[in-house]
Parts: sequence; structure tokens; C-alpha cells
Amino acid sequence: MVSVDVPPGYGYCVLVAIFSMFMLFWKAEKVAFARKRHNVKYPTMYSPTNEAFNCYQRAHQNTLENYPQFLALLLIGGLYNPIVTAAAGAIWCIGRIFYALGYYTGDPKKRMNGMFGYLGTLAMLYTTLRFATGLLGVF
Repeated sequence: MVSVDVPPGYGYCVLVAIFSMFMLFWKAEKVAFARKRHNVKYPTMYSPTNEAFNCYQRAHQNTLENYPQFLALLLIGGLYNPIVTAAAGAIWCIGRIFYALGYYTGDPKKRMNGMFGYLGTLAMLYTTLRFATGLLGVF
């Protein structure tokens, strides 16, 4: 049987997870205001005629699509190296903010301003793989 100890510094990963929730709340609020401004009623997810609203909705939706993987990598990878993983998670979150701010301009190409956040994903993937291979006795 393998036992796992929570390393010192793991609290940073928990703090990044909490920060990410506030980032999601902010994006949800932006979509709610965009709904009101562009008169897009629930349950309509995307407007067939209002690209500006769709940019707000898409910025939020895309983050939600990536969120389960982010949390898994953050919370598991943090068991291998919490400082590196928390920093990588913060980079992912900041990237998602820049991604949204670019989208909010109404020009979907500007969402690419936040692509640097995927560097955080790669770093978290690395720490998670190192944790997994450590459990298996490979490294």
C-alpha cells in the first residue's frame, strides 16, 4: 500500500484553487451583464445575431471546459511539488483572465493574448506525471 503525505506548501495549491473560483465568478458576472446589455434571454446559450455577446459567453464556457483538468492537475501535481504547481496554476488563471479580456473586445482573435496560460498547464502536467510515476516507483 502506498501512503501519500501532504507536503509543506500544499496550501498554496489550495489558495490557487480558491482564486480560480473567484475568476470563474467574475466571468459568470461578465456574462450576466452581457446578457442584459445585449438582451439575450435565458436559456439561450449563444445568440444567432449578436457576436459581441457570444464572445463573453465563449470566454466563460471555454474556461469551464478546461476547469476539471486544471483542478485535477493542480491538486494532484501539488502533491509532488506544491510551489511549482501553485505557480503554474496561477499562470493558468492569469492566462484565462487575459484570454477573456481579449475576447471581451469583440475580436475573437485577441483571445490569443491569454495562450501563455497553457504553459502553466504543461508545468502542472509535468508535476502530476512525476507524482504518478513516483507512486509507481518509476522515478
